[in-house]
Amino acid sequence: MLINRYLPSTKNLSAIFQRIVEGAAPTKFTVAHLKGIGFTSSNDIAVLGLLKDLGFLSAEGSPTPRYHAFRDRSQSRRILGEAVREAYGDLFLINEDLKETDKVAVEGKFKQTHNVTDRVATDLTRTFFALLKLADVGPAKRAAAEDDAANGGAPAPSSAPLSAPAPTNERAPGEHERPPFVQLGGLRYNIEIHLPATKDIEVFNAIFKSLKEHLIAH
Repeated sequence: MLINRYLPSTKNLSAIFQRIVEGAAPTKFTVAHLKGIGFTSSNDIAVLGLLKDLGFLSAEGSPTPRYHAFRDRSQSRRILGEAVREAYGDLFLINEDLKETDKVAVEGKFKQTHNVTDRVATDLTRTFFALLKLADVGPAKRAAAEDDAANGGAPAPSSAPLSAPAPTNERAPGEHERPPFVQLGGLRYNIEIHLPATKDIEVFNAIFKSLKEHLIAH
């Protein structure tokens, strides 16, 4: 996806998003509301269409769940980043980590996709990079960082076990006390017995009888 909405000027874009965070959400985000929060320039009116393309406003201008989620300062940049990735998805095929050095390629993508002039492609590109500065568009990197933080700074564990689980000290039903050690020829050996999961007492009796005959008795 690649939207073709641009702002004649992006100088107030950051301030507009800041007002969205600070103020209560209106029933409808209109030109009158935009002017009411201090943006009276005709260059700012185009932001209404941009907010709709980003999924912040419905077609009728009503704030969406994304708009309301953005108002939470702790997740504003991430929410805007999700919106930017959706609206400008085709650009991230150029480079997953787009920077100012990619401007020529981005302008070319706008021209190729929307058949626009150089001037319009420049305006579209300027609008995109103005949004990019305000957003966190790296969900994969962020998720890895959050996982590391949750594990005390250590990398998140693999979902598959790397080795067999350590044996527990719990005894199965009917298990006899295990001998703490066996002494052979002046050497001390600690013996650990892993018993099968069974309720048949004869199995346990046979195991300990064999242990007694072949190890302890000697």
